[in-house]
Amino acid sequence: MTTTAAPGRTPDAQATEYTRSWPASIWTLLVGTFTVRAFGFTFPYLPYLLTDLHLATGLVGVLLAVFGTGWLAGSALCGWLADRWGHRATLVATMLLAAAVLPPLALAHTTPALVTTSFLAGFVYDAPRPVVTAAIAAAFPDNAARVAVNGWRNLAVNVGAAFAGTIGGLLAAPLGIGTLICINAAVCGTFALIAWKLVDSQEPARPTSSPGVAAALADSRLWWLLAASLTALTCTGSLFSGLPLLMERHGLSAADYGWAQAANAGAVLALSPALNGWLSRRASRPHAMTGLFAASSVGLAVTVGATGFVSSTLGYATAAALAVPGEVVIFVAAADILNRIAPPAAQGTYAGIWGTTLAGAVILAPALATWALTHGGDALVGAATFSCGLLGAALCWPLAAAVRRPPASPSARPTASPSKEATS
Repeated sequence: MTTTAAPGRTPDAQATEYTRSWPASIWTLLVGTFTVRAFGFTFPYLPYLLTDLHLATGLVGVLLAVFGTGWLAGSALCGWLADRWGHRATLVATMLLAAAVLPPLALAHTTPALVTTSFLAGFVYDAPRPVVTAAIAAAFPDNAARVAVNGWRNLAVNVGAAFAGTIGGLLAAPLGIGTLICINAAVCGTFALIAWKLVDSQEPARPTSSPGVAAALADSRLWWLLAASLTALTCTGSLFSGLPLLMERHGLSAADYGWAQAANAGAVLALSPALNGWLSRRASRPHAMTGLFAASSVGLAVTVGATGFVSSTLGYATAAALAVPGEVVIFVAAADILNRIAPPAAQGTYAGIWGTTLAGAVILAPALATWALTHGGDALVGAATFSCGLLGAALCWPLAAAVRRPPASPSARPTASPSKEATS
């Protein structure tokens, strides 16, 4: 199967050709990504589950940090396993693990049980991300196709998360948080079975001695990307962790927060198709999207930082909607950079290590918001968030320089299509 559009076709025709040529296993991964995230009630409602157990506030904070630590470990390890075990085997194993560990979390009451199950729940929460990233990189040889697929994958994640927040809020009272987490487990188990049947078991040929985690961590380009991503993604993390704290201070309810998230989800649905097509065309250029990454980080700094200077539901909803272009572009740009710097045999490893920045941002954003509220109020929250976004943009300068340098070894060559680069 080829994913290179025929000569003479318009960019839109090329994008359509990419879409029609996607293999069934990629469609399965995208639909599965949406479904698992849409019924992923564990992460957004874990604080409510712990609060219902009448635990001390400090212990709740510790357990949420344990969940984040599991997320960090799971992302890195699952990416590494995707390169060693294969995409299908890693995905099936982690989804079966999710089906096994989430019900005990819903039923846990003792501190040791809560610590163990919270860590394991965090471990499997974002496990599909590095696996799907590696599968996309293996299935499509050029960056334009990869960017197109990653754009739709990010749409599936964002819309799924919005669905989980909305439906979970409606079902939490009649069913209970524990039941929602068990539903999450059942969906993960079902996805494991479907992936076993429909995801391609044939893995790309890999060298006998492929780069591991140590080799990836020796790559300065990856470190610059991690630093830029952590600071920029702290802005997006603030939309889900800092925003409720700000809204509560102004007497706004959970329903008001839901409207802000609905505005964000609506903007994602409206803007993603056009942005995905534009980004796939930009990916045909010979250089990585470091400039777009920087611009998106500045955009997030301004839009999310503005939440520290508004006080109405309309103001927060507007900021959440205006942040969407930055959200969409920054994830696609990061994937483009990863595709170019990761050796073909270590796509999962690089993606898994990069995924730790998501967990780090989820941990850092509420800590930053709490500190700022304690020491300066809403305005300091906005200023701190704005500073994070600007720092992310500034870090793109050394990142761009590092990415443009020749790789240290032939195995670390960029993975962009030579024909695309020659015609750019």
